[in-house]
This record gives sequence, C-alpha cells and structure tokens, in this order.
Amino acid sequence: MLVNLTEVFTNDGCVQELDVPFEEDCFVSPFGTFPVREKNPVTLRLSHLGVSKALAEGSVKLTLVLACDRCLSNVEYPFDFDFHIKLASPDYAGADRDDYECSFLEGNHLNVDELIRAEILFNWPEKVLCHEDCKGICKVCGKNLNDGACGCDDFVPDPRMAVIKDFLNVNKEV
Repeated sequence: MLVNLTEVFTNDGCVQELDVPFEEDCFVSPFGTFPVREKNPVTLRLSHLGVSKALAEGSVKLTLVLACDRCLSNVEYPFDFDFHIKLASPDYAGADRDDYECSFLEGNHLNVDELIRAEILFNWPEKVLCHEDCKGICKVCGKNLNDGACGCDDFVPDPRMAVIKDFLNVNKEV
C-alpha cells in the first residue's frame, strides 16, 4: 500500500498517525514463499524532520507459516516488531542524504508493503523449531522422529577409526 508523504515532507510540525493494512497474503523471500496466517494493520506515525525529510515510526504484528529447521513441520512464527526509519524525498539533495532512506519511496509515496518485507527479512529468525526438543527426521528414510522411531539402522561409523579398522581387517587371522 502506498502512503502519500507530500504533506509530511512540506509542512513544519506535521504529524500523521495511520493504520495501514498489510496487503500481502504470502511472503516471498530468498528463503522461499511463506503464507501469512495472521496480520494486523501496520501502525504508522509520520513526522516532519525538515524540508523533504520525514521520520516513519511504526509497529507490525504478523504470523507467518515457516518450516521447522529439523523436521520440516509447519510452524506458526510470530513477527512482532517496531521500526524507525528516516526518509528523504527523491528531490532532497542535502549533504546528509546518506543518513536517509529512499528505497521504500515511489516518488513522494511510502511503499508500506516493501518496508514491512524488508523488516521481516531483518528480523528473520536464525533457527525455527516446532519445539525445543524436536528430534528432526531420520537420515535414512526421512520419517519425522517426533512421531516415533522408524526402526532404521542409523549407525554411522566414526571415519577417524577407518584406518584402524582397515589395519585390523588386513592383519586378521583366518
């Protein structure tokens, strides 16, 4: 959704408070495509910082369906974060231009969906688990071990002992 910032960029002391809907039904990222299970409107406060400059502050609460990193089960993961971003209009040419963000702007309009997508990526979890003691999947058959044992032989010999095993096999008396 686009929010017009012209009034905030041009009027001293201008403050706008808005509730803007997050319009995406799924989140597409380099990690994959994830359905949005729950979404609340983005609470947005826009404040004038100077000619052609504004501060965007806000918060968002979303729930995405992610895959557990161990067993690949679906996990509802809540994203609840606040953001503070200094914005400058495309025509701003001040010396401090590098201190302001322009990538979320289309002309004098703030693209709220792009801003939220960037914040989700910034707040992406390092590891997603369905529960702390998730057992993962069997390396042999792929069964979810949280549902019970599969019966596969999962013995993996220590590769550091291979030389000793070879030595014993060569020198074994028949």
